[in-house]
Amino acid sequence: QVQLLESGGDSVQPGGSLTLSCAASGSDFWIERMRWERQAPGSQREFVASITADGIRHYADSVRGRFTISRVDARNTGTLQMNSLIPDDTAVYYCEVRALGRDYWGKGTQVTVSS
Repeated sequence: QVQLLESGGDSVQPGGSLTLSCAASGSDFWIERMRWERQAPGSQREFVASITADGIRHYADSVRGRFTISRVDARNTGTLQMNSLIPDDTAVYYCEVRALGRDYWGKGTQVTVSS
């Protein structure tokens, strides 16, 4: 089993920055891939960014150039650096990892971008 804990969500003004973290814990696992998804009120969950253990990154068009996903470090923690935030980035952000042959999800962290 792998447990995930997201942190770093906050309320910021447009143009601001936030760094979300996803810490994975458990026994005898390694992370094959980490993904971030988000869900805004009244909307479906959507893909934001992902990174493989080999460092291959993918981004949604809506965040490319503004968000950066980091490689998972030795503490099994990965981050999502979010710059130039806009109101449309307001959502609950969820971390997902693939490990031990399955996907694990965190409970999410709220990001609000508003003036």
